[in-house]
Order: sequence, then structure tokens, then C-alpha cells
Amino acid sequence: MPQLDPMPWFSILFMSWLIFLVFSPIKVSKYSNLNDPAHKTYKGLSKSWSWPWS
Repeated sequence: MPQLDPMPWFSILFMSWLIFLVFSPIKVSKYSNLNDPAHKTYKGLSKSWSWPWS
């Protein structure tokens, strides 16, 4: 029974995982930010509104 021969299935499985492990860090590294973005200074809360009817 050729389905029970593990050699072709193992090589396909191994090659697919190898391709996955090689290309996934390249794609993931595109999303990492190497330079930290400049943080905006916090100005604090704005003045609260005063409603004349309250």
C-alpha cells in the first residue's frame, strides 16, 4: 500500500514546514517597528466647559 510508505509524505511535510519557517520571520519582521515613534507630549486636560443653566 503506497499510502503507508512514510517517505514521500514525510518529505512533503518537512519541506512545507521548512518553507513556512523560512518565510514567516521575513513577513513578520515587516510589521515590527525598528525605530520607536516619537512620543507626543501630553498637554493635559482642556478646560472644562461651564454651562450657564447648570
